[in-house]
Amino acid sequence: MPPPGGGQGGGGDLFQVLIMITVFMGIFYFIVIRPQHIEQRKHQERINNLQKGDRVVTSGGIHGVVRATKEKTLVLEVAEGVKVTLNRSAVATVLEGSAPKSRPGGDEDEEE
Repeated sequence: MPPPGGGQGGGGDLFQVLIMITVFMGIFYFIVIRPQHIEQRKHQERINNLQKGDRVVTSGGIHGVVRATKEKTLVLEVAEGVKVTLNRSAVATVLEGSAPKSRPGGDEDEEE
């Protein structure tokens, strides 16, 4: 003999749990994953559009000005007469207002 009320309605609880899991996964996607993908695309676009004269910060924290660009590498001037070649993937940030006509010389005084 089944217990009273225990034999019916058990499948409804499972269905509600599955709906809640699906809702939480959707919320997680729109709050966490999608904005991260959008930011990654924007960052990659900024890296691909680097031009001579842009100011950047590398993943190692080195600030420099782009002096030459190639398909996969950049030449950064990190100090007067000091040039470093690095992969585009090493660029962490493209600084705002980094137009070639902003300052032809060093910009160490401005950033401190």
